[in-house]
Amino acid sequence: MAKAKRKGSSSGGGSRGKSSKRARRGASASGQRGAAARKQSGGTSARGGRNGEPDAIALLKADHRQVEQWFAEFEEARSKDQKRELAENICKALEVHTMIEEEIFYPAFLEATDDKDTHHEAELEHANAKQVIADIESSDPDDDYYDSRVKVLSEMIKHHVNEEEKSDGMFAEARESRMDLAALGRALKARKDELMSETTSPDAPPPRMTPAQRVVESKP
Repeated sequence: MAKAKRKGSSSGGGSRGKSSKRARRGASASGQRGAAARKQSGGTSARGGRNGEPDAIALLKADHRQVEQWFAEFEEARSKDQKRELAENICKALEVHTMIEEEIFYPAFLEATDDKDTHHEAELEHANAKQVIADIESSDPDDDYYDSRVKVLSEMIKHHVNEEEKSDGMFAEARESRMDLAALGRALKARKDELMSETTSPDAPPPRMTPAQRVVESKP
């Protein structure tokens, strides 16, 4: 009888052991499937897209830093040719940057947040900057007002960037919303690449005028 009891006890332990092994194998398989799913999704994070691509806000901030660098170099420049080249780089970059924001990022922001005040103010700031950009592009370093125009544009962009990047600004609000910043980043980059190639073509059409810009230019 004692021997039979030991056998039964051993059988129960074996059953529990097999069950434990099956559980471990199941957990291992589940972990592998999870890792595969994360790999397939590209490891998307809150601040980046697939395969480490910048999200919308990272891409727009990178544009800000580039233009800030060119403004700083313009202040130190002494030759007219260098000033002309830097001013052209600044104006071209800002034209493309404002367009991709107005076509892609700003509409998505307005839809996600319904923050009309922030959206409309940003567009009006763009419109005012475009007027100064047009003045710079229609002049040259021999113009007495050339450096002053670039300086005024620098101050306007500095204010605009601060409004977007401050702790309670547009970008912070966008991060707290349900905007798909990774997808928007890919769309912004694709449109930016397209516009940059167009601006190097002599037959490129003029940029489209936004409603905010029409409001500013219609003023006497």
